[in-house]
Amino acid sequence: MLKDIFLSSRIIFAGVAVAIILVLLPLAMKSTDHTEEESENKPMTLNKLTPEEERVIIHKGTERAFTGEYEHNKAAGTYICRQCDAPLYRSEDKFESGCGWPSFDDEIPGAVTRKLDVDGSRTEILCTSCGGHLGHVFEGEHLTDKNVRHCVNSISMKFIPKGQEVTTEKAYFAGGCFWGTEHLLKRFPGVISTRVGYMGGHTKNPTYKQVCDGNTGHAEANEVVYDPSKTSYEDLAKYFFEIHDPAQVNRQGPDIGDQYRSVVFYVDENQKQIAEKLIAQLKAKGYKVATELAPADTFWEAEQYHQDYYTYTGKEPYCHVYKKRF
Repeated sequence: MLKDIFLSSRIIFAGVAVAIILVLLPLAMKSTDHTEEESENKPMTLNKLTPEEERVIIHKGTERAFTGEYEHNKAAGTYICRQCDAPLYRSEDKFESGCGWPSFDDEIPGAVTRKLDVDGSRTEILCTSCGGHLGHVFEGEHLTDKNVRHCVNSISMKFIPKGQEVTTEKAYFAGGCFWGTEHLLKRFPGVISTRVGYMGGHTKNPTYKQVCDGNTGHAEANEVVYDPSKTSYEDLAKYFFEIHDPAQVNRQGPDIGDQYRSVVFYVDENQKQIAEKLIAQLKAKGYKVATELAPADTFWEAEQYHQDYYTYTGKEPYCHVYKKRF
């Protein structure tokens, strides 16, 4: 009797163990696959920094006033990020403020991200492309007509004289919530800057609320400025198809509405032909593709609080993840 009970218990225990293994095994395999997919996500290439550069750019230090090499620089050209080479400021927006650091009253669109400083009172400015610390921005001083002063550490920048600037090109993609697509696109090698906004609709200068109401026809879109000597439009477009699900119609994950549709907005015939080729390749691999192709029209920049959202909030995308398809 006791022997029968013992054998029955062993059989039940073995059955439970097998059931647990069958449940956990797919999860473990899924976790492994996810890691492999993530490893395919190419990291941004960053320049090696000196200890003093790291102190300012990485650890948010400040160089001593009136010591920076660009404080009084009046040459024509472009100021770029010392860590990732992304263009930040134009020389025509630089002015003498007398504060001891280079001052600018405007930035290259999409190049600079604002964030509340850890001191809780000032506004920190960072390179949108790599997140490197630049300095702080101040308003209301009435030093120029724009009434803004970007106070930037010279050590956070490099100066490129006029005529030696990098030639850039633009691409426009829509693939669901623009927070997530921007967060991943800006990390791709060769990308200089990104902006989120609205494209493909009929309402001029739309607001986020109007777009969400679904009456403007716009898609949440991303403008990508990239260096064609470091990456190609084809590689960038491939990556776009791998950071969202191009099979979904008027949605991406939990976000539903035509503003979340998948679109490649091409700026010329070459971009259109490349996008058509990539879509054909995906379909040949058995993927369903709902991505639309449309000529790029006016890009309406979204409100400031949407720009570089995940860097500003410290959160991570909830409906975008890299999945190798090519």
